[in-house]
Amino acid sequence: MPGESFRFIHASDFHLERPLGDLDQLPPHLRDALADSPRSAAAAVFDAATADNIDFLVLCGDLVNPSTAGPHAMALLLDGFEKLHAKKTPVFWSAGVADDPQRWPDAAPLPPNVTLFPKDRAIAVPVQRSGRTICHVIGRSSDGRSTLHVPGYRIDPVDEYTVAIGHGSAEAAALAEGHFDYWALGGRHNRQEIEQGANAAAVQCGTPQGRCLQETGPHGYCVVDVDSDQTTRVHQVECDTFRYCHEQIDAAEVIQVGTLKNLLGERIARLAHENGGRQLLVGWEINVATAEHLSAIGDPDETLRWLRREYGHGTPAAWSIALTVNPPRQFPKSWNDEDTILGDFLRAAAKHRENDSRELNLLPFTEEHDIGQPGGLPTTTSSLLAEIAASDRGRLLDQATLLGVDLLRGGKPQLVQKS
Repeated sequence: MPGESFRFIHASDFHLERPLGDLDQLPPHLRDALADSPRSAAAAVFDAATADNIDFLVLCGDLVNPSTAGPHAMALLLDGFEKLHAKKTPVFWSAGVADDPQRWPDAAPLPPNVTLFPKDRAIAVPVQRSGRTICHVIGRSSDGRSTLHVPGYRIDPVDEYTVAIGHGSAEAAALAEGHFDYWALGGRHNRQEIEQGANAAAVQCGTPQGRCLQETGPHGYCVVDVDSDQTTRVHQVECDTFRYCHEQIDAAEVIQVGTLKNLLGERIARLAHENGGRQLLVGWEINVATAEHLSAIGDPDETLRWLRREYGHGTPAAWSIALTVNPPRQFPKSWNDEDTILGDFLRAAAKHRENDSRELNLLPFTEEHDIGQPGGLPTTTSSLLAEIAASDRGRLLDQATLLGVDLLRGGKPQLVQKS
C-alpha cells in the first residue's frame, strides 16, 4: 500500500566527553579549533535537524558520557533537544556504552520529545504526522555487548515503514532476520553500508568528526528520504572540520618525481583539493622496497619538520602528524656478511624477525634510569617497554633496524653513486 513520504536524520557517536588526540604538537591556532571540532560537528547535526524539513531525529549511541563530560558538552546536547522540542520534532535515542541510560543523571531531565530506549527490551514507537502514522521506530539501548542482539528486536508485523535503531555491529544475515526496512546503527566511527541487511538499507553512519589516523576520510551524518512507495534514499552529509588522511608513498615514486619534497607537495595539493578546504591531519608512510632507495628518502625527522613549516600554518592547514619509513625486508647481503658491528646488528635483527611471536621485553635496557623519579623515565614509559603488544613488534623492529643501520653507517647510506 502507498504510504506517507518522510525524512529523518541518522547520527551517532558524538563522544562529546572524549578529546581528540594529536593536540600536543599542533600550533596554537589549530589546537583550539581541533579541540572544539567534536562539538562543532555535533552542533551541525542539531542545526540541520532544526533547520531542515525533517520528521524526526535518530541517534544511535555514544553521544556523551555524563560522568566525564564537562558542562559545555552536556549543555550542547540538552540545548539541541530543547530546540527540537520547540519544533515538536521527535528524537529517538538508542544509547551505547558511554551514554548508558541507567547512568543518566536525574539533574539533567530530557524533554518529552526525546525517547531514550531501555536496555532490557525493544520498544516500537509510531511516528505520527497530522494524525496519521508515517512509520514505526523500533529501538533498544546497548546492553554492553559489541554485537547487536537482533532477536531482541522482534515486534508484531505492521503495514507502515519500519526503522530499527541500535548500537553495535552485526552481519548482514543477522540484520536481515529482523525484516526491517531501515537499520540505523551506531558504534563504528567510520561509515559503512551493510548490503542486504534490511529491505531498504542498513547503515553505520559513523561519527560526525574523525579522531585519529584510524578514522580517515569524510565523516558526518545521514539524511534519509522515504517516498510514498517506500523507496529509500540515503544521503551522507559531511560536517567534519578536521579530516585525517593516511598517505602511503612508494620510494620508487620519489625517484620518478625527483625529490621526496616535490612528491609530498603534490600529494598535499591533491588532498586539499579532494577534501574541500578542510583542515587536514596527515600521517605519511613511505615504503622502501630495496636498500638502494633509502638515499632518496633522506632524514625523516628533518622532512617532517619541513612539512610542518611549509604546509602546517596555512588556511586551511595540512598538518603532518607523523612520517614513518618502512625499511626493506632485506638489506644488501654484503652488509649482513660484514665482520663488523653493522653485520652483527643486521644478523641479530634478522633473528628477531624470524621469532617475531616471541615476547619482547625492553625494560632491562632502562636499568641505568630512575623509573618514576624526577629526571628519570616515567612509569607509563617503563610499562610500555616491559610489554610490547604483538601487533607492534614488527613495526618496532623495522624502525629499530632502520635507526641502527643509519647510526652504524655514520648517517643515511649513500648508495646512489654521484656522477
